[in-house]
Amino acid sequence: MPTNVKHHRSHPWHGLPIGENAPEEVNCYIEIVPSDTIKYELDKETGLLKIDRPQKFSSLCPTLYGFVPRTYAGDRSAARCMEKTGLEGIKGDGDPVDICVLTEKMIPRGDIMLRAVPIGGFRMIDGNEADDKLIGVLVDDFVYGGMHDISDCPPALIERLRHYFLTYKDYPGREPRNVVIAHDYNAEEAREVIRCGMRDYSDHFTVV
Repeated sequence: MPTNVKHHRSHPWHGLPIGENAPEEVNCYIEIVPSDTIKYELDKETGLLKIDRPQKFSSLCPTLYGFVPRTYAGDRSAARCMEKTGLEGIKGDGDPVDICVLTEKMIPRGDIMLRAVPIGGFRMIDGNEADDKLIGVLVDDFVYGGMHDISDCPPALIERLRHYFLTYKDYPGREPRNVVIAHDYNAEEAREVIRCGMRDYSDHFTVV
């Protein structure tokens, strides 16, 4: 066996590049696919995909769902949220920036990387934390690849995504969480959210 083979994989958050053309086109790490009845998420320490919780209700994520590597929702992301909503006391949620990726292809599992073009997003606030949900399209996708802005998407699909994020943390017998979507935004604002996340990442982590 060759002695120069590396026996490890990159950490999906810190080890994957965001992409040379970011924020116009970004790499994404996918945690969940539409057929998943389990909510998976990245274990920040190990970089492995872990079970967060079983979905207690029948609502499933309508799209591929994951995050943009080497981004972080910190002070700049929170400031952007407060600027655009007029709210005060908002913090970043301390996670990478989330993204939903539209594709006509059936991708059977998460723990994969892909390239996407951001076309818009939801300015979501969970409690007092900025928790933006970007919307992107898979690069060269046959059906969605020609979409350049959230206004190109079917309204019913946007409403389905909105409903999912407003309810996906609900549990039977538990008070609903204080989750709101202040507004939708377009591709230009999605790119600015990514820029804020990139700067927050550089501020928070030692970039090598």
